[in-house]
Amino acid sequence: MELAHSLLLNEEALAQITEAKRPVFIFEWLRFLDKVLVAANKTDVKEKQKKLVEQLTGLISSSPGPPTRKLLAKNLAALYSIGDTFTVFQTLDKCNDIIKSKDDTAAYLPTKLAAVACVGAFYEKMGRMLGSAFPETVNNLLKSLKSAESQGRSEILMSLQKVLNGLGGAAASCHRDIYKNARSLLTDRSMAVRCAVAKCLLELQNEAVFMWTAELENVATLCFKALENSNYGVRVAVSKLLGTVMATALIPKQATVMRQNVKRATLEEVLELMATGFLRGGSGFLKSGGEMLKVGGSVNREVRVGVTQAYVVFVTTLGGQWLERNFATFLSHVLDLVSHPRATQTHVEAVYSRRCVSFILRATVGSLLGEKAQIAAAKDICQAIGKQMKAVEAVVNDANSENKAGAADVAASQHVMVCALQELGSLVQSLNATASPLIQEPSIGLLETVTSVLLHPSMAARLAAAWCLRCVAVALPFQLTPFLDRCAERLNNLKTSPEAVSGYSFAMAALLGGVHQCPLGIPHAKGKMVVSIAEDLLRTAAQNSRLSLQRTQAGWLLLGALMTLGPSVVRYHLPKMLLLWRNVFPRSLKELEAEKARGDSFTWQVTLEGRAGALCAMRSFVAHCPELLTEDVIRKLMTPIECAMTMMSHIPSVIKAHGAHLKASAAMVRLRLYDILLQPNSASGSGALEHDPSSIYLRIPAGEAVPGPLPLGVSVIDASVALFGVVFPHVSYKHRLQMLDHFAECVKQAKGVRQQAVQLNIFTAVLSALKGLAENKSTLGPEEVRKSALTLVMGALDNPNPILRCAAGEALGRMAQVVGEATFIARMAQYSFDKLKSARDVVSRTGHSLALGCLHRYVGGIGSGQHLKTSVSILLALAQDGTSPEVQTWSLHSLALIVDSSGPMYRGYVEPTLSLVLTLLLTVPPSHTEVHQCLGRCLGAIITTVGPELQGNGATISTIRSSCLVGCAITQDHSDSLVQAAAISCLQQLHMFAPRHVNLSSLVPSLCVHLCSSHLLLRRAAVACLRQLAQREAAEVCEYAMSLAKNAGDKENSGININTFTPGAGSRRDGHSRHQGVNITETGLEGVLFGMLDRETDRKLCSDIHDTLGHMLSSLAVENLSHWLMLCKDVLAASSDMSTAAPLGGGKDEESEKKDEMDDDTMFTTLGEEDKTKPSVAPRWATRVFAADCLCRVIMLCENANKAHFDLALARSARLKNPKNDFLVLHLSDLIRMAFMAATDHSNQLRMAGLQALEDIIKKFASVPEPEFPGHVILEQYQANVGAALRPAFSQDTPSDITAKACQVLKSISPVLSICRAMCVNKSCICFKYIHHSRPSRKELVLSKQNKLEIEQDYHQKRVCEQFFPTTLPPSPAAFFLHFAAFSHPCRICSFWYKSSCICTKNLLSGCKRMNANV
Repeated sequence: MELAHSLLLNEEALAQITEAKRPVFIFEWLRFLDKVLVAANKTDVKEKQKKLVEQLTGLISSSPGPPTRKLLAKNLAALYSIGDTFTVFQTLDKCNDIIKSKDDTAAYLPTKLAAVACVGAFYEKMGRMLGSAFPETVNNLLKSLKSAESQGRSEILMSLQKVLNGLGGAAASCHRDIYKNARSLLTDRSMAVRCAVAKCLLELQNEAVFMWTAELENVATLCFKALENSNYGVRVAVSKLLGTVMATALIPKQATVMRQNVKRATLEEVLELMATGFLRGGSGFLKSGGEMLKVGGSVNREVRVGVTQAYVVFVTTLGGQWLERNFATFLSHVLDLVSHPRATQTHVEAVYSRRCVSFILRATVGSLLGEKAQIAAAKDICQAIGKQMKAVEAVVNDANSENKAGAADVAASQHVMVCALQELGSLVQSLNATASPLIQEPSIGLLETVTSVLLHPSMAARLAAAWCLRCVAVALPFQLTPFLDRCAERLNNLKTSPEAVSGYSFAMAALLGGVHQCPLGIPHAKGKMVVSIAEDLLRTAAQNSRLSLQRTQAGWLLLGALMTLGPSVVRYHLPKMLLLWRNVFPRSLKELEAEKARGDSFTWQVTLEGRAGALCAMRSFVAHCPELLTEDVIRKLMTPIECAMTMMSHIPSVIKAHGAHLKASAAMVRLRLYDILLQPNSASGSGALEHDPSSIYLRIPAGEAVPGPLPLGVSVIDASVALFGVVFPHVSYKHRLQMLDHFAECVKQAKGVRQQAVQLNIFTAVLSALKGLAENKSTLGPEEVRKSALTLVMGALDNPNPILRCAAGEALGRMAQVVGEATFIARMAQYSFDKLKSARDVVSRTGHSLALGCLHRYVGGIGSGQHLKTSVSILLALAQDGTSPEVQTWSLHSLALIVDSSGPMYRGYVEPTLSLVLTLLLTVPPSHTEVHQCLGRCLGAIITTVGPELQGNGATISTIRSSCLVGCAITQDHSDSLVQAAAISCLQQLHMFAPRHVNLSSLVPSLCVHLCSSHLLLRRAAVACLRQLAQREAAEVCEYAMSLAKNAGDKENSGININTFTPGAGSRRDGHSRHQGVNITETGLEGVLFGMLDRETDRKLCSDIHDTLGHMLSSLAVENLSHWLMLCKDVLAASSDMSTAAPLGGGKDEESEKKDEMDDDTMFTTLGEEDKTKPSVAPRWATRVFAADCLCRVIMLCENANKAHFDLALARSARLKNPKNDFLVLHLSDLIRMAFMAATDHSNQLRMAGLQALEDIIKKFASVPEPEFPGHVILEQYQANVGAALRPAFSQDTPSDITAKACQVLKSISPVLSICRAMCVNKSCICFKYIHHSRPSRKELVLSKQNKLEIEQDYHQKRVCEQFFPTTLPPSPAAFFLHFAAFSHPCRICSFWYKSSCICTKNLLSGCKRMNANV
């Protein structure tokens, strides 16, 4: 490969290598040329330009593959832009002649495509320099477009996109021609062509005014049709086009408006167009709502998802400030979408539409608005909920029961409520303690509004309101106990209302489920209150038939939620619970038979619901209180479980006798029974809360914002499949054979679509069973059991359904693993070998190739080593079948499985496999993304197999390493995000095994560009790679990232925005930064990563960002102290924004009034400039907490680095010797300022972090003398600042953990400063005030013989007291009370037990105050 590294192509070396290796050699030369042309001397380039042009143009006719032609075109354009342009028109004419050629053979196609690529690159690079030739070029491309096949159409459209990009407004004469030819291809059957058209039209709309004026409706219709039956790539491209065109129609670009008299669309018109796609799809526009309802059928899901993404693009393009100004209108519009009959024709469609609308709200409100604007948005959502609820109440109170329109409105309102309440809950939870104004402002009425929905006629709305209350309580933990009390009170007062019983029990269950997220918990007595209410509901359920069902469900729901409080609470109520569980089921078969003979349909419904609730509470008990599961308790639980299993066998006869409407209740009993036997984690998916109300109190799976349990029917099947896998290893061989034979018979009897559904469920169950056998290290059984299982599996390897083929392949591999006999494995492998050699159909070849991969995967390299050579040779041959991309995909996937499982045994096959991978990467069209994804996986597996050997210098290893790097370069440049992510993963592995050979100067900038990708997977991969690089070479990573900023003027790096450090900024230009570029500023990569923390919600990604910043800080902070301190200060400075915000209920300031008075013309012409200087989104509280933690880490690092960091005289002396020296003590005022900003913030988490930082600062600088004032310490001058930072921690409404932390800081202060004494004298510190003035009675004090107290204390209460009296007795009776009062029994003030997790400090102190008043 080194011979390819020259300015001119080494033709001698090229002639000497084999034909198969020449494409790789040429590609490597083009890669080198791409790098060297930019840095080469222009004189040298001009001297060799003629020869270079000859060589490059000669390659056009050599049938280059897609990556090669892309590099070829880029280099040829760069050569002319750097050197002389005398022959550029000659080269352009040559390319046009090739394009005009009538040769349509497959062999000539690569040459044509290369010429098309070169034309596009010329115009993109040189633009108007080629202006005189562009009409002919465009005409030539458009003519070829009409007769080209799919690959040619894609390449021509990409070339037209580059022509438009390079010429800008100068190509206006051809805009309409391009539009007319391209628009019809938006519905092309090739997905790659659709993507290319969308990108071409996106470029065209930048200058073609008619697209977002006269043709706006037509463009929207085309986009809706393009989304039908689309894939992910098409939806991304088309939604970006649709959203951008709509945003431009609303607020055109200033330059375009100045050139032409443009009539802009109104916001209502634009939103109506987009709503048409969401509600109707691609079948045209509607004239009225009546006509809409006449049209049957539902909207294609792909269309609805694509329009949902377009809404997000639309709002993000306009920016956060636009959304802030127009949020009420936008909210009303999106909520109207989900209330429309077309969006909710079936329950499944309604749930799907709700998720789409929730996604729109979360992706815009959650990321584009700052905290202050989010509070205002929450206020608007509250108003929308209140308005809907008033309308519902009016209908419910209407005496006319025949009001069908009103009933329909109530049914539609539930979906509006669900979306609005879920977004409100997410907003409050993300705001955390900064959301307190929403509760404190009476004008907003958040609690009253949300609580009112608990009486909504729809269960979905009531559950959403309960979930919202849980989010509020988790964000503001001090509201949790009052919420519980309020709900309990109203539940008792409204016992006669079914909606109230249901709604308030949902709310209480949700609040109990959120207790584990609140650091101070709830009073112990609340558990007793919940049990009392639940018992009362169950006892009175039979008294009123109208309320029986709701009371039964509510009682068991509350008991299930109670279990989430853990064993410390449940222990006291366990005997009562065991009695309730025993009594709810029949105790014998005789009782069950007698039960069947009596009762009516309604009685059975209540009974089944009660038993389902009992089992659900039992499941919750087992999950949350494992410590209480003694042998005796398990034995007592088994009795009702056995009764439930017996009852299930009699349920069919009950349903037959009393009606099919009991099926749902019976299914719920079955689900709860399976759950208690399985004990799974709470499942979540594309569902809704109403599918399983118990999910309201369960813990949410990681990554889920709101629980989404699947529909009951799906959940029962899923649970039965999982339970089958658990039970199967423990049954006898006889019963295993019976079950497998039964499965085979079920498959035979089912027909058509039902057969595939049955097969899928059966295969999932069999796979689960085989997995269970492998985990238990059990065997499958004797020959007849194996034969039955094998017959079931082998028949599905040829099934037309790809999912079934995958399941069959996996099952075969698992079976080989469980059987574990060499003869069985050999027989299975040989069967697949024979099939692959003889079969010619795609289905058989894909199924059996996967079977080979799964056999090797589950048996391992040693168990399948004898078949490795044959398997590899067959799969390598199948992978070269260019006529079938599907066969290539499956064979390459299987090959990757074999490479992974074989380990070192595969070393002998690395070279041929790598050669094939490179050949396919260079020849397979980019549109076959699945093939490229599998090639990326193969490449990664090969790198792992070779491993540390890649560091070697031998000829073979060097060739392998070079080939891997070439493969990574090709996949890096692919358009598909999954392929790019695979390339990053491969480079990450190469860096781990051979760090010297990975070029960070090119890798790091590419990773930085991916940080702003719209694809989460790509952002994850980029940050994970940066995390690894920063561990070893943090300085180099930061340096190469800054090279992006230096090269920002280059057009090649036009995606890089140089701007001030604005984490989370939301302007029209940079608000959509994930689609446009990454902000690299003077704060470097660190600033970009801090900015990402404001936007990202994925936990894994945020964790990797934290780790990356942590590695960079550890390596660089001490040497670059000012930079890191300024970075932390910039982030923490945002904490002052919320504290200076005006009350929400108050009037607007003059500036905001002026902004509201701006007309649209002023707004769209000044919006961009305003956003650049004043970003609308400041760093959020979580980012600021992390910045405060970073500050503490900087202090710790400096402590271990140089003692001058904590010695002012030494630091000043060193600074005089070398002005570049920087020490922490010189920044003490900034440290105090940052700690102050954090400690006085609205966010409780940030206050804790700020107090921790303040404590660290005080401890480290406590003994640092002040050189100018002998006998004094340097901290004395900051007493006022420290006092001001601590004072808010002792206010009445401050949580006790923060007060405890502040006391800990006071303890660290007291030895060196007089702040404590000053605060005590001023009576500013509640703690000290009560110590000096309260007078408890002697009965409150308990002393031991050793003059010490033997008591247990709450954690936070203990910290409050021990800061001042850690070892000796308190100096006064009042201090005794504060330190040791009555912890051995429940507190008379707040009812907490001494072993509870939260005794409220402020309650105890308030008790002292009252006692003092009595004295």
